[in-house]
Amino acid sequence: MKTYQYKVKGIDYKVEIAEVEGNIAKVNVNGIPFEVELQKPINAAKHPQMNTPKVVAPQPAAAPKTATPAGATAAAEQPARPQSAGVAVKSPLPGTITDLKVQVGQHVNVGDVVIILEAMKMQNNIEAEVAGEITSITVKPGDTVMEGAVLMTIG
Repeated sequence: MKTYQYKVKGIDYKVEIAEVEGNIAKVNVNGIPFEVELQKPINAAKHPQMNTPKVVAPQPAAAPKTATPAGATAAAEQPARPQSAGVAVKSPLPGTITDLKVQVGQHVNVGDVVIILEAMKMQNNIEAEVAGEITSITVKPGDTVMEGAVLMTIG
């Protein structure tokens, strides 16, 4: 397993490449597993231990949903989801969504808990920073997110 250290905007990321099959790599970013699609497969002649002849199709149900922090290339990219105008509620740290406390269309006040995010075995309450109506939710329980990922929008 290859391990790399990256610093993106002052944040350290430890990236471990566990396995590469064709253009799909299984990696761990700060201990969080991801499946990422490589733009071009790794050269088998240079890295024979990192490539196998078996081709694997992406498995969306098994792969954690992720949002990529700006400038990080090792994390998987999440398909674009439409966002309504409003104030984005962003993840303050990497972790896993364990509970959504609101629904689209629901009114929230400043300080209301909108999402529970598990990080480092701790449950973190993510609170609304503005009052308004939830216009979009871009995550669901079980999704893995990185710091700065948009979780929902309050309009």
